[in-house]
Amino acid sequence: MKKLFAVIFIVLFCVPLCCAKDKTDFDGKGYAGTLPDLSRQYTPSEPKSTKPVFEQVDNFHSSDQIKPAPRDNPAFVNIILKQDKTTRYVNDINEFIPMLEKIYDSIDDNENVQLFNAKVYFFNKNADYLRTKYLEKPEGEYISFKKLMELSTHAKSVALLRSEALKYNPYLAYTGAGYIYDPNNITQQLEYLKTEVEKTILLLKDTN
Repeated sequence: MKKLFAVIFIVLFCVPLCCAKDKTDFDGKGYAGTLPDLSRQYTPSEPKSTKPVFEQVDNFHSSDQIKPAPRDNPAFVNIILKQDKTTRYVNDINEFIPMLEKIYDSIDDNENVQLFNAKVYFFNKNADYLRTKYLEKPEGEYISFKKLMELSTHAKSVALLRSEALKYNPYLAYTGAGYIYDPNNITQQLEYLKTEVEKTILLLKDTN
């Protein structure tokens, strides 16, 4: 009888302890069971290497790889390259335009002999330099070059005529040889020169 009572007592004592152990496993903070090991079923994918969409050119600067520019094509030369048309000769003759404009204004304003001759002298000195520089070169055959040389000679002769007229007028009659110093003739010569100066200015501007 005592043995039966002891067994019942042991059973009643162990049951609450088992229940208490199950309660401590779950503390109310989430799932308290055992999670499966996902690493056994998951295999991370390796990054794939990408290739460029273009093909590599080993010798990019090789003449075999680059198509030569069509320099014999006028459209490429004149439009694509847009070559500078301002040559040294053009720069030189451009400097004559303001000189000739001053001579033109001097005649138009009826300036005195000294002022007119000073402007013609400056023009002639530059024309002499241009002659020395380009006479034996292809530029010496240009119309603009020849026109400047002709105008230089013309302007020099008119300047000399005005100087002589100023010097000899008191002693000469306007008949015979003295006619060339007649004021009317000098005025006419100045008008001729003025016309040639204007034509030369337009020609030089058109050469640019």
